[in-house]
Amino acid sequence: MRGYHPLLAFGAGTWDLLHARLRGGSASTARGAASFVAETIGRVRAAGASGPLVLRGDSGFYARKVVAVCQRHGVRYSIAAKLTKAVRRAIQQLPEDAWIPIPYWLEDGADVAETSYRPFGTKGPPARLIVRRVRPTPGSQLALFTDYDYHPFITDRAASTLELEADHRRHAEVEPAICDLKHGAGLEHLPSGRFGANAAWLAVCGIAHNPARWTGRLGVGEPRLTTKTLRIRYLALPGRLTRSARRATLHLPARWPWRWRWEFALARLRCIPHPT
Repeated sequence: MRGYHPLLAFGAGTWDLLHARLRGGSASTARGAASFVAETIGRVRAAGASGPLVLRGDSGFYARKVVAVCQRHGVRYSIAAKLTKAVRRAIQQLPEDAWIPIPYWLEDGADVAETSYRPFGTKGPPARLIVRRVRPTPGSQLALFTDYDYHPFITDRAASTLELEADHRRHAEVEPAICDLKHGAGLEHLPSGRFGANAAWLAVCGIAHNPARWTGRLGVGEPRLTTKTLRIRYLALPGRLTRSARRATLHLPARWPWRWRWEFALARLRCIPHPT
């Protein structure tokens, strides 16, 4: 993206874009992550969310300041841990009987275990370290050098090991939302060499992304409808507007295969009450 990359925050389940911030390409992975999380929490609370919140993040949010922000705002966290020497040492100390098999396409291919861990040294807060180990695909290059591929994360949530591991793994569902932002809302390429212009472009992409997802969810009735499909099927269609007796009539294609779904979506959207 021409030397820039964004921080993105999505809502779990809906995958609406909650917050976005553009950074220079030379910025480290964790730079600004703590303030970004604090801003996101503030936005969600200001929007009316009063229940418990959980931050699920990749290893770019694996930082002491991020955990401190979560604790200060009463937000639980589930953050992928970097495979540092200390994390590897903690994994190696796990006894073999601590590993619990989980369903996987390869027989005996994945297990989960848990241990206690201080992720940021002796001064850091204690956390639960949950690790999923996966056998490499037989015959792959990775299988020549290792027996398992490890995926650890830290959390302070209160639930069983298997429940937390499965829930943390679901944060990977954000990838289709990022793909939709790139290929459907215009974030595939940033248009300018100026930071301010690209930051504005990022904001506009977010403004386009969220109404498109809600249109697909509330109107068409397809929660996972991509922005590109919505545009091709229901928005970018040929039509002719005529007027007769002071009344406008929209003429749509006669053999348009999604006509009844378009009319159904329009009727559903018209039923949404206007905000007071």
